[in-house]
Amino acid sequence: MSIATRVLVTGAAGFIGSHLTERLLDLGLQVIGFDNLSSGDLSNLEGALRNPQFRFVQGDLLDSEATSGALGECGLVFHLAADPEVRFGAENPSAQFRQNLQATFNLLEAVRRRATNTRIVFASTSTVYGEVSTMPTPEDYGPLLPISMYGATKLGCEALMSSYTQLLPLQVVIFRFANVVGTRAGHGVLRDFITKLWKNPRELEVLGDGTQTKSYLHVDDCVDAFLMALDEEFWHGPVEAYNIGSESQTNVLDIARMVSDAIGLKNVAIRTTTEPGERAWPGDVKTMQLDISKIKRQGWKPRRCSDEAIQTAAMELVRELKK
Repeated sequence: MSIATRVLVTGAAGFIGSHLTERLLDLGLQVIGFDNLSSGDLSNLEGALRNPQFRFVQGDLLDSEATSGALGECGLVFHLAADPEVRFGAENPSAQFRQNLQATFNLLEAVRRRATNTRIVFASTSTVYGEVSTMPTPEDYGPLLPISMYGATKLGCEALMSSYTQLLPLQVVIFRFANVVGTRAGHGVLRDFITKLWKNPRELEVLGDGTQTKSYLHVDDCVDAFLMALDEEFWHGPVEAYNIGSESQTNVLDIARMVSDAIGLKNVAIRTTTEPGERAWPGDVKTMQLDISKIKRQGWKPRRCSDEAIQTAAMELVRELKK
């Protein structure tokens, strides 16, 4: 049973946000899309903008007045707005602090000022766990010691939202995602490899030593998880955290081969950038696998394994980027 007819999606013009917006509109909901277009693109919302149930607001969560205006009477918020690039957090940590932590604080303050019942679904990340000693990693793993600015700010957002559930009529669901892949992705390993191979189809530079092994999730499966929040029975307490990922892993060298196959290339030479065992960049977690048994008990599971997610997304991205 749906619990809302009007919802707010922050980061609506982004990779995951635009896919989520389309699915919400398909279900007949009224959707307010809020985005500062720093990493999102209006072209991602081409279909949504033709739907009378959708209203786009260009604004920044750092603008308190604009945030309150976008929130309006929306009782359910899907909070995806963020600086999404893990890799560049070490180069510009203040940007991730503002766009992730400060922006989330401003959203919570808008909810506090409005003082009516609100539910927030927050797009967090597997990087909040840092480097772990337990794998697959469950939600109650601790201590949480992220090694990137991105993971640190996302963990800070989780803590802020948890505290605000004690101050307000607020419930929060936190989704800690594996690496999400699919069309409209503006960054990430697939887009990086495709772009490089189009420039030089004979050789591919792979950041790191190529042994990085992680779980990948197709964006369609990711959005399916978000839609769980439309069911009243999904909400149990003030705050719940769920891991969202696949039940398998893929290493970067295999991804390089899958992308080469999607483009139709053979005998591509792979060149790694670091010595064996070194990180690809500061803050990169080399191995990740999430325990998703908790969300599976709620009725969600991915339709694709990690390899299938990569193969499908690679072919989709090649078609998309050729247009």
